[in-house]
Amino acid sequence: EDAHPPRWWTCDDTDIDVSVSEMAPLDPTDPRRLTTPHQEEEEQRHQRATAKKARAASFGKAAALYAQVRPSYPGEAVAWLVPQQARVVVDLGAGTGKFTRSLIRPGRDVIAVEPSDAMRAQLQADVPAARALAGRSDAIDLPDSSVDAVVVAQAWHWFDPESTCREVARVLRPGGTLGVVWNVRRDSVPWMAEFSRILHTGDTLQDLYAKPEVTAEFAEPEGAHFPWEDEADAHSLRDLAATRSNILTLPPEEQAVVLAQIDVLVAEHQDLAGRSRFAVPYTAQCWRTVRRA
Repeated sequence: EDAHPPRWWTCDDTDIDVSVSEMAPLDPTDPRRLTTPHQEEEEQRHQRATAKKARAASFGKAAALYAQVRPSYPGEAVAWLVPQQARVVVDLGAGTGKFTRSLIRPGRDVIAVEPSDAMRAQLQADVPAARALAGRSDAIDLPDSSVDAVVVAQAWHWFDPESTCREVARVLRPGGTLGVVWNVRRDSVPWMAEFSRILHTGDTLQDLYAKPEVTAEFAEPEGAHFPWEDEADAHSLRDLAATRSNILTLPPEEQAVVLAQIDVLVAEHQDLAGRSRFAVPYTAQCWRTVRRA
C-alpha cells in the first residue's frame, strides 16, 4: 500500500510522466478530490462493521467443534449472574449452549436465543431441555415483561449496546437481571500469554471485557471475577484456536500457518511439552445489572 500515492493526489493522462514527488496535494475543497476526510472515516467505519458482521457469522461453520472444545463456565459465576429464584431465563446469543447447559434446573424455563441456524441446531442436540429460538439481541421473539433474567455469555462484544438494552429491557420484568460474562484467558501464565499472542496475530477486533455500556433502563452494572481452570489435551489447543472468528475468516493457507504455530507451542514450551493433559487457566469476568422499575 505504501508504494502508491495517497488517494487525494491525482493526475490526468498528460501527467503520466510526472513523478509522485513532483505532484502537489489537492486543496481539500477541490472538486477533483476523491474523498473527504469524513467520507474516508465513514468508509473505514463501514469496513470495520462489515468485517465484524462477517466474523460474527463465521461460527456456524465450526459449530460442532465449538461445542466440543470451547470452555464452560464456573458454577460460582453462574450463581452470581442469575438469581436462584429466576424462573424464566434467556441465554442471549447462546451459540451452541455452553452457558445454557448451566442454567438448566427443575422448575426453570430456559430459553436460548441464537441467530445462527448451525449453532442453534447444535444447541438443540446438546441441551434439549432448553427452548431454542431464532433471534438477535435486538429482536427477541418473546412478550413484554415475560422474563426474570437475561444472560449474555461470550457475546456482548458482538452486540449494539443501545438496541440490545432496549430489547432486553422490553422482555425483562421490572427488577429483572441482565448478566454478562466472558471467559478471559489468564495471560499471567507464560504459556497462555504465548497462546494469546499467536491467536491475536493480525487481529483487528480487540477483546473487550470492560463494564458493559447500558441505557437508562438499567442500574449501574457491578462486576465480579472468578478464576478457574478448564482441562485440555495436546490437540485441543489447536481446535480451540480453530473456533476463533479471526482465524475462521482467514484464507486456508493463513489458517494453517497460525495452527502450526499452536502445534509448535504445545510441542516445545517447557510447561506443555510431553504432557498429554494440562490445565487451561481462565477468569470468568462477570457483570450484572437490574432493570429499573
